[in-house]
Amino acid sequence: MADFKIIIGNKNYSSWSFRAWLALKATGAEFEEEVIPLDEKGTRDAILRHSPSGRVPALEHGERTVWDSLAICEYLAELFPEAGLWPAERGARAMARAVSAEMHSGFATLRTAMPFNIRASLPGKGKGDGVQGEINRIAAIWRSCREAHGGEGPYLFGNFTAADAMYAPIAARFATYKVDLDEASAAYCAAIAAHPAYGEWLSEARNEPWIIPREEI
Repeated sequence: MADFKIIIGNKNYSSWSFRAWLALKATGAEFEEEVIPLDEKGTRDAILRHSPSGRVPALEHGERTVWDSLAICEYLAELFPEAGLWPAERGARAMARAVSAEMHSGFATLRTAMPFNIRASLPGKGKGDGVQGEINRIAAIWRSCREAHGGEGPYLFGNFTAADAMYAPIAARFATYKVDLDEASAAYCAAIAAHPAYGEWLSEARNEPWIIPREEI
């Protein structure tokens, strides 16, 4: 029996679940997962059996429960330092935490206008006031991370880190809505899409039976 169990929402719609799941996959640890379909009559009660916030994701490790994607990333980084979920160099690590926190707390306009729908293709949809400004900021974050610390690999800090787990759902959104990007940002999105864990999540999202109408533009 695996030491870890992660409670997640629908893989097609739950971007926050995707973040924590990617971080857990990056550790190489064995884990069980439980998908709780979102936006159904019993959803909240089912989640509350695992997460005191009533939201997914939640990570169960023995008798301990950690909820919230970024907290799960931090917890896993402590347990599995060899996984490199945060960069080893202090300056890079500080930057990775800062951009991850900015993702965690920001970009609400973009996330509302462009709901996470990884199996869909919705070119040109999701435009609205303030969206392009947030796209520009995200692209600037990606360029600055790559320019400062991305020399050893294709991700924000070279190797795959928690920062990439935090931004992978944005890369997926940009693919869904066919967002025009600069060359460096497009290359980063391609690297995320080529990650094996991304492909696994996408494949399983495509096979899910659930549809949430309000998330379908």
